[in-house]
Amino acid sequence: MPTQAPTASHHEQEPAFHLRPAQLHDVPVLEALITRSGIGLSVGFYTDEQAAAVTRYVFGVDTQLITDQTYFIIEDAGQAVACGGWSKRRTLFGGDRAKSDPDPLLDPAHEAARIRAFFVDPGMARRGLGSQLMQHCMEQASLNGFSALELVATLPGEPLYLAYGFAIIERFELDLPGGVLVPVTRMRKNLREEQTFTQ
Repeated sequence: MPTQAPTASHHEQEPAFHLRPAQLHDVPVLEALITRSGIGLSVGFYTDEQAAAVTRYVFGVDTQLITDQTYFIIEDAGQAVACGGWSKRRTLFGGDRAKSDPDPLLDPAHEAARIRAFFVDPGMARRGLGSQLMQHCMEQASLNGFSALELVATLPGEPLYLAYGFAIIERFELDLPGGVLVPVTRMRKNLREEQTFTQ
């Protein structure tokens, strides 16, 4: 479903929220947004220690997705307020610092595309930005021949994915430096259940 943008004045001709592919020069802005989101939206789901650990050691930009043009930014008046993407590669989660090996391509005929690294600025939460990203990524993955999606969700993100019909496959914990355990959830969705996509 499309995101409902805030009410605009009559002289505005474009929606307030603009989605575009991320570029490599956006990385510093994306990293700052991811840090704000990782800390700010974890309140009530993770302890301060867990939020700091997952933000430091797991969250971050995966530049392969930017190179593949499958990672996106949503801007509000030119300011990045959300980011997220999908992937045709094997990695399920984590930024560049969590990867050390090549990231092979998935086979759309037999494997699920990935939903990757959705983050919303805490000041823009509950404005439909996650839904806008999800709809766009589902459409793009389907157009690229994938019939299913998988992801690893943090607890703050789980409600969005449940609302979009993702089923829980397993719950497990990331064992991060300092002995910090962070609960996460692996989830899957069959795109064939979607009757139509907004073009």
